[in-house]
Amino acid sequence: MLQPPHSSLQVAAVPAQRVPVRDRDQDAPWHTEAVCRRDEAGLFFAPSKEPTAARLSREEAAKRVCARCPVMVECREHALLQPEPYGVWGGLTAAERRVVLARRRRREVELKNAARTTGRIAAAG
Repeated sequence: MLQPPHSSLQVAAVPAQRVPVRDRDQDAPWHTEAVCRRDEAGLFFAPSKEPTAARLSREEAAKRVCARCPVMVECREHALLQPEPYGVWGGLTAAERRVVLARRRRREVELKNAARTTGRIAAAG
């Protein structure tokens, strides 16, 4: 089996207990509660030369696992901040994460431009 690039997050087949995020021990890393810890890493990371239909099916199955995960938001933010270049993280594929990151960058630029414009108007006023 091919090892995912970040296999350290998907360790031992210890059943994760579904604990609400707000009640979780704040010192414990978010990934200790991840539902994917019980699943085969191959579901979340593509084998080499995977046919498109198989990839889409595998990604949808991985997203179904993510959808029931109590730390999906933390996982997604981790993948966006790193940024993780491979696999399904927080219910998003690598391509979907690139879209989210591009939108965030555009939004940041728009906000900076709006703040600059507001500053000029206030200075002129």
